[in-house]
Amino acid sequence: MIKFTEKYFLTWDEAFQCGRQEVGGKGWNLGRLAQYGFKIPMGGVLATRAYDEFIKHNRLEDKVKNISESVTFGNIEEPENQAKLRQLREKIKAGFIPQLIMEELRTMLDSLGILERPMAVRSSASAEDSAQASFAGIHESFLNVRGLSNILESIKGCYASLWSNQAIVYRRKLMISDDEVVTGVVVMEMVDAQAAGVGFTCDPQTGRRDILVINSNFGLGESVVAGNVEPDTYYLEANPTCAVPQLIERKTGRKEGVTCLKEGGGTQFVLTTEYFTRQVLSDEKIEKLGLILLRVFEALGHCDQHQDVEWVFDGRDFVLVQARPVTSLPRKTFDALKNQADIWSNGNYRDAVPMVLSPLNRRLAINTIDTILKLNFTETGYRLPEGLQFSRFFNGRLYCNLSALQWAMFDVMGTLPSAFNVGWGGHQPEIELKDPKPYEGLIGLQRLERGKKYMDLVKTAMKNASTIHARVEGSVNHLTKDGFGHLADKDFIQLYNDLGKISGGFAGEFSFLSGAASMAIFGLTQILMEYFAYRTPMIINGLMVGGTADITSADHGYKLVELAEIARQDNDAVQFLTGSAFDPMGWEVLPERSPFKQAFREFLKDYGHRAVYELDIINPRWKEDPSYLMDIIRSTLKTADLAKLKAKQKEKFEQAWREIENKVPSNMHSSIKKLIREAQEGAAVREKSKSVMAEVMEAYRMIAQEVGSRFCERGIIEKQGDIYFCTWPELVTILMGEWEGDGLRALVAERKIFMSEMEAIAPPDVIMGDTPKYSEPAARTSGNFLAGVPVAAGRASGTARLIHHPDEGRRLQPGDVMVAPSTDPGWTPLFLKASAVIMETGGFLSHGAIVAREYGIPAVVNIPGVMRVIKEGWKVDVDGDEGKIFLH
Repeated sequence: MIKFTEKYFLTWDEAFQCGRQEVGGKGWNLGRLAQYGFKIPMGGVLATRAYDEFIKHNRLEDKVKNISESVTFGNIEEPENQAKLRQLREKIKAGFIPQLIMEELRTMLDSLGILERPMAVRSSASAEDSAQASFAGIHESFLNVRGLSNILESIKGCYASLWSNQAIVYRRKLMISDDEVVTGVVVMEMVDAQAAGVGFTCDPQTGRRDILVINSNFGLGESVVAGNVEPDTYYLEANPTCAVPQLIERKTGRKEGVTCLKEGGGTQFVLTTEYFTRQVLSDEKIEKLGLILLRVFEALGHCDQHQDVEWVFDGRDFVLVQARPVTSLPRKTFDALKNQADIWSNGNYRDAVPMVLSPLNRRLAINTIDTILKLNFTETGYRLPEGLQFSRFFNGRLYCNLSALQWAMFDVMGTLPSAFNVGWGGHQPEIELKDPKPYEGLIGLQRLERGKKYMDLVKTAMKNASTIHARVEGSVNHLTKDGFGHLADKDFIQLYNDLGKISGGFAGEFSFLSGAASMAIFGLTQILMEYFAYRTPMIINGLMVGGTADITSADHGYKLVELAEIARQDNDAVQFLTGSAFDPMGWEVLPERSPFKQAFREFLKDYGHRAVYELDIINPRWKEDPSYLMDIIRSTLKTADLAKLKAKQKEKFEQAWREIENKVPSNMHSSIKKLIREAQEGAAVREKSKSVMAEVMEAYRMIAQEVGSRFCERGIIEKQGDIYFCTWPELVTILMGEWEGDGLRALVAERKIFMSEMEAIAPPDVIMGDTPKYSEPAARTSGNFLAGVPVAAGRASGTARLIHHPDEGRRLQPGDVMVAPSTDPGWTPLFLKASAVIMETGGFLSHGAIVAREYGIPAVVNIPGVMRVIKEGWKVDVDGDEGKIFLH
């Protein structure tokens, strides 16, 4: 932040550069709005240092110090203290603003052409309008102030309001010291208001974060803010799959009067029956305002901190006159959890979205994940608490409300938190259950019934899986097959909405497409526990190796092995891959006769929509940049052997099946085979569903690429890739012709800094309420091993390679043990080089577990802090049967 030591009255641009401490919360937020391209009134901010100069100039320091030291929440009503406060306020109002400040104020307002215009003079304290404290209605504001002398009197009125009873009590209750609340003063032109009001980017009453609420009345917004009337109230659904928020409910208030300017200064409330039945804003204007509110949420709130916005409509445009964070939303959870802190965990989420998400993708990602989770329960007939949030951002990363998820799984179908945690992965504690017996009594019967309903939904989804996948893939292809270069800007709005219908619908279906494997494995566990006890997971792991079902994410790994084998027999490919000037992007220079080139082209046709961390559209798809794939092929050119891999898989399966034959009665073998097949098919459908979701996300990326190219050509953004640091409401507003995009470059620059800063912060494993908790690294046992969850059978030894991101995969040599934080489908090619896999998080059904089992690679997951415990280059033994890592 910049400190302007030579100036007292700052423009909006200068206020933005100075920050909250120099201009107060209200002034800084207005500066930010101006910087980011929102329409705000002409004006600026009298800096907080002007208040300090005023107090010194009028020799009031001792009185201020005495009150700060002596007046408390408990004694403020004592007559002596009331007299002190009253005297200080009177002296402030009777004081003199230093000549230098007064002249600068006069000059600046005159240069802006607003000195003789009706003005708003509003307090802007340094702790005001922050995420911690709003100070709403605590300090004074003056409207329709005319002339310099009246502006100066209003400024002193703002200063005096710092020492009102309500201001002192508010600070003492929040334990904010008087020194922390130095006031600046916003001085800006009044807007000629046809209508005005307040907009919230959430529903402050219900706590719902997917609803926008707008209150409005004719005339000035004072009647709404002060509660003088029953205003119109509009509710909009802020579903990110729709380009513009959709009006879903309107309540026309009685609006018994309006606030208007009073001749000579000030305002007046005029009673009238004229507006009883009239809707203040048209539906079109309501949705336009909703889009502006979303832009404020994403510009000022980073898609996390909801905003309370005061707006004015001047007959043509919406002008924003204040924005501040919503400091308190009702906590929404289950009644059974109200006395327990919310447990937020990144377990499981780390598989797909471990990174700080790009601004363009944030709302899409959180909406998709929450839709998937919520429908798991609501489709069984279970009612979730209104406003319940399954996902949230913390320092730019996604976390899951594990308290709510554990309880929902227990209350819907009887899954105990301990069992849920094993499957989910992560290092979170379990919620406390008063009665851990899920199936007793009437409520137990209801859980059994819902569990059956869930299984029926999964079976139906499995039966229709190929049809669903084909429908979604066909719909996406229909939208994208001709590209978007021919579209007019406004055509992208309908395109975005059409894609939103596809993605929103598929998110709902994904809930049940991903559930079949867990049901079959549960069935296997119930049968085998009687015969194998604690060794049951090891046996199941062996039975899942190299199944007959096509697991998409494993298949593209097999194809890469084949490609390496083909390249080994192709002289042109060998020269290309081993040459000193190897350029992975230059594979198309290979001659058409090259079998490798033809096979690689087919690979990209089938799998080119995939990417590393593909659920964030900022990441290039493999068809755009195949460097990662080429590195895998190049590094396995001499060692790739698909037949050997298949033989190894067959051996592991046969070993596990021999144990079944030796211990389990033969009349049960057919049932076990059926469950194995169902588990493998379930895993295949789950992974195929992820692939289809990646196709949907690729379509969003294609839109972003085209729009980014256009905006770059027009100078709205500097580079095409800057589009990923914008948000969809911003893009939509520009495409609709409602905004020129001024200020977007500033937002992009700020977001790049924010993402870089957040990426540098180590993500906590768990957040208890709002307190981050970091898991202690796993300790070695007396047997010199680390213990984790065994998810893929077998034993292997090798050199540990710590791979934080797939881009580091070239360091992994064939036969090394890969140690990773988590894995998504983009990591799959690296499994082909590893002799075993170790992960910090994960569960039995996480992506890494499924692929490791399929390939027959031993894997142990969910070892806290394992990447800090194991050092690069150590020799390690991985026991995927017992879940042990031996260190040498």
